[in-house]
Amino acid sequence: MYPLLYPSPLDRVSWPYWALGCYLMIFISIVHADETILSIEQAVQLAQAGNPGLAEIKARAEALAAIPSQEGALPDPTLNFDTLNVPTSSFSLHKEDMTMMDVGVSQTIPFPGKLALKEQAAEQEALAAADSVDVARLRLVRDVKQAWWRLFYYDRAINVIAESEQFFQQLIDTAQSRYKAGQGQQQDVLLAQLELSKLKDEKIELISMRHSTGIQLNTLLSRNSDTLIKLPDQAEIKTPVLVVADLQTQAMEHSPLFEQHRKMLGAAKTRIEIAEKDFYPDLTLGAGYAVRQNTPSSESRSDFASVKLSINLPIYAEQKQAKAVDQRNSELLQEQYALQDEHNKVHGEIAANTAQYLHAKQRLALFEHEIIPQAQQTVSSLMAGYPVGKADFSNLLRTQLSLFQYQSQYWKSLVETQQLLAELSNLIGEELTHD
Repeated sequence: MYPLLYPSPLDRVSWPYWALGCYLMIFISIVHADETILSIEQAVQLAQAGNPGLAEIKARAEALAAIPSQEGALPDPTLNFDTLNVPTSSFSLHKEDMTMMDVGVSQTIPFPGKLALKEQAAEQEALAAADSVDVARLRLVRDVKQAWWRLFYYDRAINVIAESEQFFQQLIDTAQSRYKAGQGQQQDVLLAQLELSKLKDEKIELISMRHSTGIQLNTLLSRNSDTLIKLPDQAEIKTPVLVVADLQTQAMEHSPLFEQHRKMLGAAKTRIEIAEKDFYPDLTLGAGYAVRQNTPSSESRSDFASVKLSINLPIYAEQKQAKAVDQRNSELLQEQYALQDEHNKVHGEIAANTAQYLHAKQRLALFEHEIIPQAQQTVSSLMAGYPVGKADFSNLLRTQLSLFQYQSQYWKSLVETQQLLAELSNLIGEELTHD
């Protein structure tokens, strides 16, 4: 693995107390810096614990989980109180034999099977909502990881520029010494200064992009946008061997996205059964008791009891129930097409991301084992020969700039492999393991 580049250590100073003071300051700074270091695992944990978007989807799933028992319960019974046959001439409760006070209760009972099917459909939709939480969680983890790795790249690229700045400053000093000695040209100094200025401009651009990415990551972590993010100097690099067909199979078996669509498909089928059941009438049972007052001459009157049975008549079935079945069949087709569409998209994305991963992995190995070592050797050779006039300045300048680009591309390829693994983990529904 290509090592990180760091600035040279500070020179020793001669005063022991000053050195001790500096040591303590550095030690304290390191301790405080360690407290703010954000590993990728910590970032994922913070996001899953505090992201409001994920919490919103969880709350929605919890709300849907409360629906099935409601759908499976009988409608509330009806209690009624009536005053019947009161003469309007006197409003007396005693004069007329048919004047009475009635109390009754009734209960609607849906056709057998309707409630069970409604509860089943609601359960399937609630389970699909629970899967949607897992889908959102996987996407959040992917977004956090990709943002974290972008920050990691910016840190490494900024370090590479810092090393290149040191090299060009050294080259400027050497070119100036040769120019003063009459052995070099002023244009060598000017060219080196120009390239140093370009590096400073690129460094400013990288720092700006790092700041923007830091804001994005803080947003995902539900933190203040200006919270300082310090990453570790090293990170675990995963380079598993991937096979497209295996990943596609894993996605079909483990992806909560497919589980969500399958459960919605099951709910759509159940809704068709419910619509077909609506062709059959519901039953309403009721009972009542009517109390009559005594006659004006104090003779008693017997009370009345009543029982009633009623059903609704689906006489408009062609306009209502039949159309409802058509609607549910169309919704079933919609879910089937949605599942097939997700299947095609996920399989295609897995194939594309795997191809990009393999390409980035090959470039990474090429930079690490061939291009960068060769460029470093060339720069070292030219740098050793330039002060004594045995190397051309333009070749040295061009080779060092190429080395800088190769080092940046190395880190870019490395980070790209990890970002692609994060995307593939999201697609297949589980973390990719090592070789």
